[in-house]
Amino acid sequence: MAVKIKLKRLGKIRSPHYRIVVADSRTRRDGRAIEEIGLYHPVQNPSRIEVNAERAQYWLSVGAQPTEPVLAILKLTGDWQAHKGLPAPAPLLQPEPKADKRALFEALTKDIGEESKGEAITQKAKKADKKADEAADAAAPAESTEA
Repeated sequence: MAVKIKLKRLGKIRSPHYRIVVADSRTRRDGRAIEEIGLYHPVQNPSRIEVNAERAQYWLSVGAQPTEPVLAILKLTGDWQAHKGLPAPAPLLQPEPKADKRALFEALTKDIGEESKGEAITQKAKKADKKADEAADAAAPAESTEA
C-alpha cells in the first residue's frame, strides 16, 4: 500500500483551509485519512502553517511520499531538510503589518492645505458652484454701493 502525505481541503468556497494528512494514495482528496499531522491556512495573513514535526519525520522515515504542495510546506518548516540531513532553512519571517491607507491619505491631504477640497466634482456640481459664485458676485457690488 502506497502512503502519501497530502492536503485535505476544508472550508467554504472562497475561504479554504487545509489539513496535512497521511492517507492511502488511492483515497479521494477529502477522503478518509490515516492520521492528521498539521494545518495550513493560506488565506490568513501571514499564512498559518502548523506541522507536527515528530509525526512528519516518522511518516517520511517509513516511506510516505509527500505531494508537491506538502513538499513545499515541509521545506518551509524545515522538516524536509531534517529528513534528508540538509542544513535547516532560515526561520520564517513575519511580514510587517501594512500601513493604514486611510491614515496615510489623511496625512497627505493635511500637507496640501485648504486649497483643495479633496472631493470628486461632477459636471452638475461645477455648474452649481458657478451659479453660486455668480449670485455672490452680483450681490456683493450692490451691498458695497449702499454703504
